[in-house]
Amino acid sequence: MRILFLTHSFNSLTQRLFVELREQGHDVSVEFDINDAVALEAVQLFQPELIVAPFLKRAIPPSIWRHHVCLVVHPGIRGDRGPSALDWAILNQEDSWGVTVLQANGELDAGDIWAWSEFPMRQASKASVYRNEVTTAAVEAVSEAVARFAGGDFQPKPLDYAHPEVRGRPRPLIQQSDRTIDWQQDDTDTVLRKIRSADGAPGVLDHLFGRELFIYDARPEPTLCGKAGEVIARCGGALCRATRDGAVWIGHLRDRQAAHPFKLPATRLLAAELEAVPEIVPDGNTGNREIRYQERDQVGYLHFAFYNGAMSTAQCEELRRAYAEARRRDTRVIVLMGGPDFWSNGMHLNVIEAADSAADESWLNINAIDDLAAEIIDTTSHITVAALHGNAGAGGVFLARAADLVWGHHGVVLNPHYKDMGNLFGSEYWTYLLPRYAGDASAEQIARARLPMGVREASAMGLVDAWFGRNKEEFERLLVERAEALAHGPRYASRLEEKLHRRRTDEASKPLSRYREEELEKMKLNFYGFDPSYHVARYNFVYKVPKSRTPLTIARHRRSQPAAATR
Repeated sequence: MRILFLTHSFNSLTQRLFVELREQGHDVSVEFDINDAVALEAVQLFQPELIVAPFLKRAIPPSIWRHHVCLVVHPGIRGDRGPSALDWAILNQEDSWGVTVLQANGELDAGDIWAWSEFPMRQASKASVYRNEVTTAAVEAVSEAVARFAGGDFQPKPLDYAHPEVRGRPRPLIQQSDRTIDWQQDDTDTVLRKIRSADGAPGVLDHLFGRELFIYDARPEPTLCGKAGEVIARCGGALCRATRDGAVWIGHLRDRQAAHPFKLPATRLLAAELEAVPEIVPDGNTGNREIRYQERDQVGYLHFAFYNGAMSTAQCEELRRAYAEARRRDTRVIVLMGGPDFWSNGMHLNVIEAADSAADESWLNINAIDDLAAEIIDTTSHITVAALHGNAGAGGVFLARAADLVWGHHGVVLNPHYKDMGNLFGSEYWTYLLPRYAGDASAEQIARARLPMGVREASAMGLVDAWFGRNKEEFERLLVERAEALAHGPRYASRLEEKLHRRRTDEASKPLSRYREEELEKMKLNFYGFDPSYHVARYNFVYKVPKSRTPLTIARHRRSQPAAATR
């Protein structure tokens, strides 16, 4: 079936649905919802049998929904209406939530219901719940709705507030006043809930050191305490602020009046103001612990939960030191766990954009990632595993492939390409790793397609070695079982010997350092050359400049059109 996605952007939910419906055999094309004329033109070009709206910020025009079935994916339970569904669910401490697929009509979120899926709520940020529970529920509900539409005899159910299972209700656009923090009165749980309800957008508006700031990326501090509202410590990129009954770590801030009005690590944005604040070293309980190490039954698990998967120069250097320490442990397997939402998305573009020289910081950042990748590739003392709990993109995909084995679960989406970031060439030894694991033909196909892929396709392409588990919980359990079996299996010694032999053979054929030199020669042109494409693309990404057109890689309906027809 021809399905057109009409969406505000190609976000994580849209990408997951794109992957899933294509795997189901559907012909899927994407159009960004720029204006009514562009959307209508896309419909006329593609002639879809069905339109799906995974992520919209405005209503579908009547000129489209009156003539085509348009299924809107709403991140709320049946009966919920309004643009702040998940914000209110977190703020109001809902025990369960869901996704509803409804048919667009003249009234927002009030159309006939085609499918729905519900889930228990988790204490986490809005962005995390959206990427995980909401996305999984959306896949279930949209798949069911598409199958019902294809069947031809399903009658969607009108929204009926008299029905006992319809628990939702219309809610207004949430305001900053709805989640203002009262540092003198709010307890830690309340502070966390307010911040999480606005993460990753728009953040909670607050005041600190006489500045108006938006707060993101909060987690509880179990030990430290102080006078409510005061900043009592700093650690890495985060600051610790006391609450009425404890304290919270705040990882990221945004100052819309500053020279760089986008999200930055808190200690980077408030460097001068925090000079007198005590800096602590994280231990087993206290501190902002982005990187942590666990060990069990001769398997070391190295976690690195970096916000949005972005890895700055400093974070890469710290992770490399932690990895080097893990290599010195008397273990047999090292599992690189990443974070719960992202494994890695490569360079930290926000930090780069805020640097005195974006080119210099880009150079430092890519070299720091390369140093880490080289450590992983050259590890001959352990079998290494990259365990993808969350998505990976750009350099993060190839950093994972630096491990001997890459494992994931069904919900993971990979974006193994750089070129959408201003034709960035990329490094992380991808010119060595991709042909080695995927083969030359698949390597060329991956680089050319520039499309997201699920683990099924990634496995066929050689980017993933195994995928298992119906969800993250099952993946985690099976991951531990497999890692321990790997550490104690009868083939452990021979695996290690084969790995050493392969590394020596590859090194003799072409040194790893040469791959790096060749990649960085191209990257230097991206950073310092006459073509500003990378710097323009990075600026547009960081400042969230709206797209003026849909990339042809996903807008299949526009590929054969003459230039005048593609805006």
